Amino acid sequence: MLTREIERLRGMLNEMILNKADNKLIYDLSIELDQLIVNYYREADKNMVQAM
Repeated sequence: MLTREIERLRGMLNEMILNKADNKLIYDLSIELDQLIVNYYREADKNMVQAM
């Protein structure tokens, strides 16, 4: 589920950059994307530890 949301936000961010959207919107979306990526890796790490 997180991967789909990350892909969706990454696509939105790329479109915003290409269309030269407001820098504040780009920044906010970038922060949201970064947080999702961190959550994704935390979940992956937790799952890997549990599998051991």
